Amino acid sequence: MSNIVAIVGRPNVGKSTLFNRLIQRREAIVDAVSGVTRDRHYGKSEWNGREFSVIDTGGYIIGSDDVFEAEIDKQVELAIDEADVIIFLVDVESGVTGMDEDVAELLRKVNKPVFLAVNKVDNNKRAEDAVEFYSLGLGEYFTIASISGSGTGDLLDEVVKALPEHVEEVQSDLPRFAVVGRPNAGKSSFINALIGKDRYIVTDIAGTTRDSIDTKYNQFGFEFNLVDTAGIRRKSKVKEDLEFYSVMRSVRAIEHCDVCLVIHDATRGFDGQVQNIFWLAERNRKGIVVLVNKWDLVDKDTNSARDYEKQIRKEMEPFTDVPIVFISVLNKQRIFKAIETAVEVYNNRSKKIKTSKLNEVMLPIIENNPPPALKGKFVKIKYIMQLPTPQPQFAFFCNLPQYVKDSYKRFLENKLREEFDFHGVPISIYMRKK
Repeated sequence: MSNIVAIVGRPNVGKSTLFNRLIQRREAIVDAVSGVTRDRHYGKSEWNGREFSVIDTGGYIIGSDDVFEAEIDKQVELAIDEADVIIFLVDVESGVTGMDEDVAELLRKVNKPVFLAVNKVDNNKRAEDAVEFYSLGLGEYFTIASISGSGTGDLLDEVVKALPEHVEEVQSDLPRFAVVGRPNAGKSSFINALIGKDRYIVTDIAGTTRDSIDTKYNQFGFEFNLVDTAGIRRKSKVKEDLEFYSVMRSVRAIEHCDVCLVIHDATRGFDGQVQNIFWLAERNRKGIVVLVNKWDLVDKDTNSARDYEKQIRKEMEPFTDVPIVFISVLNKQRIFKAIETAVEVYNNRSKKIKTSKLNEVMLPIIENNPPPALKGKFVKIKYIMQLPTPQPQFAFFCNLPQYVKDSYKRFLENKLREEFDFHGVPISIYMRKK
């Protein structure tokens, strides 16, 4: 399980710049995922060997300054609720503002590590000006400049020291399916429809995350743990409409599962927020099934399901090998099909292919379509093996790994999908020196 670090503060103090700096450092070094993250507000970071998720709360508020105050309070409350460590960013240029004082007041009551970071400190004069932030009553502060990165190392050293050590997970051999999606897409109703009013719960295992509740499901020959994000610890003061809230919740659940059932409302389309959740699951290399709910409410002509599906796949590119199931929770239509599909995807994700079989099938394909020569150098792929990881990762051993382009890796990925059926599962491909 990854820890969550949230960056909070009022608008225009440089939260996004700090966020970008934190995740790009990782993107450049650690992250072997092809393509770029499509989600501006959530990323993975790594420092001193500790990996954590970073959430930039600033990207979730749109509006004029007067709308901001109430929204920012909400965001800070959520961050306090959900994050393990909080970075409170302020701006030395504008000094202490009323809004900073409001946020500080919320943070002083918190029983979690809070780091006060004074941004835009790029000379000695500004370092002296930063002293006034002691008045916020949060103790020591860090002076940083997000744009140049100065001071961020010292801040991160302390942040990772404060991250809670991983609690050993409750070990269970059962597959874990998470139901994720934006608010009001029908997550709770889907879970209730599955479990039924009598709730076929054998045991409620409290997951190690404070907020994912595992429900054991055992019916029709299927057995798995359902990781429910829908009805968890819903605080009365938190408004469910915050995009930030559902993303926070999804981060936890997605990192904690094997297969994500991404549920969305057919009447609203596969919009930005659903896409964020989809890409979150893809980046975490989880199995994915897309459930189109409320299909009964859509006006249909003969091609509507086909056209709708085509549209969704366009939004998913380049990862389109994902099952899409049209359901109606209200009418209990195809709910069972959804679970059946999730089980198939789980099996695909856990699939192990023998090295001999892999080479027997893939080497002739590679021979007929070798990687394009670069600067007169020819890449020869000699040997392939699947790595011993929970999700499908393959190492291709060759003489010049640095010359293999992403487009060729995609070609290899597509061939692996065709030959071995990894429907619904992200695949990672690594080129290694033979």
